[in-house]
Amino acid sequence: MSFEKLTQYLESLEDSYDIKGLDMIVKKKHEVIYRHKQGYSDYNCTRPVSENDLYYLYSCTKIATMTACMQQVDAGRIRLDAPVSEYLPEFANMKVADNYVMGDFGNLPNQSSPAHPAKNPILIRDLMAMTAGLSYNTTSEPIMELKERSGNKASTREMVSAIAKMPLLYEPGTRHAYSLGHDVIAAVVEIVTGQKFRDYVAEHIFNPLGEKDVYFHLREEDRYRLADQYSCDFKTGEKSRYEGNAFELTDEYDSGGAGLITTVDCYSVLLDTLACGGIGSNGNRIISRESIEAMKTPRLNAVQLDDFTMKGMFRPGYNYGLGVRVLVDDTKAKSPAGEFGWDGAAGAYALIDSRNGISLFYAQAILGLRGVYSDIHPKIRDLVYECME
Repeated sequence: MSFEKLTQYLESLEDSYDIKGLDMIVKKKHEVIYRHKQGYSDYNCTRPVSENDLYYLYSCTKIATMTACMQQVDAGRIRLDAPVSEYLPEFANMKVADNYVMGDFGNLPNQSSPAHPAKNPILIRDLMAMTAGLSYNTTSEPIMELKERSGNKASTREMVSAIAKMPLLYEPGTRHAYSLGHDVIAAVVEIVTGQKFRDYVAEHIFNPLGEKDVYFHLREEDRYRLADQYSCDFKTGEKSRYEGNAFELTDEYDSGGAGLITTVDCYSVLLDTLACGGIGSNGNRIISRESIEAMKTPRLNAVQLDDFTMKGMFRPGYNYGLGVRVLVDDTKAKSPAGEFGWDGAAGAYALIDSRNGISLFYAQAILGLRGVYSDIHPKIRDLVYECME
């Protein structure tokens, strides 16, 4: 087993994509079989990448949020087929926009858009599989009004109520659109546990695995550890410094879809646990094997799968499960069918292979980098498996 080809590829990314710093870890059955860090974690390229660096995970957060939800399914407090309104009553009488064209993300409906009552209730599994009809509009009128009215202090539960005021893009359960559904799941977890989502994730996911270096809102004393973010202009590719996380809607809002901040070491422990049937390297079980199988079960029908292919993070051979992409055609990849995971807006990449007990986590800090989802991540995936052969 030699990872020389993978190392050579990672080292080439500075020249080919101007990636100034990155960190990556591969584990098999709780053992680190590959670790590579390179470059710098600050904007001025003076601080070498280290294991102490913190990264915004953005949508890689969703794997932790799905774990939290499935823990509550295991405990019998959440049912996948239950209407969301059983937990959040404001979702009881939703409306569907009359004229929305699927895939037209530049013309999302607003509060005054013509709409009709939804026929189907939104189910918990719809939120998880992105078939609920919600959008990813973080600047809708209800959200912006609540941010101003609360002095930027609205809670997760309050903000999710604002999300419920917007028309749906389509009838629940019929189509697929990437959305704020996992943010709503965070509020459901808060309701059934009585805890803030940030506290629940720390206490019931990471602490039992021996990890504490995970945050939804960064402490001031840890800010120096944060890897500086760049933002790429989509047209020109020009990079500029970027501060903060646009999905952290208020100072008190815990985004289940994009809010986590942690190290590569810390998050790799969760991925390794899921790859090993829900049991961490310290012997603690945090989720049942059955719940992991439910997460990685493909959920999209042919129509919904067509919607999924509109996403920039779609890759050939994948379907979508409960908050994760799932490989269904292993002729399209060197990883096995059933491999699952997701990505983040700044380039984070998580892969979980529960058949073989393999996981990988890759982190960088560049928003909007063209090719990261279509080229870099698949290449990393295939090289990992090629090197292990």
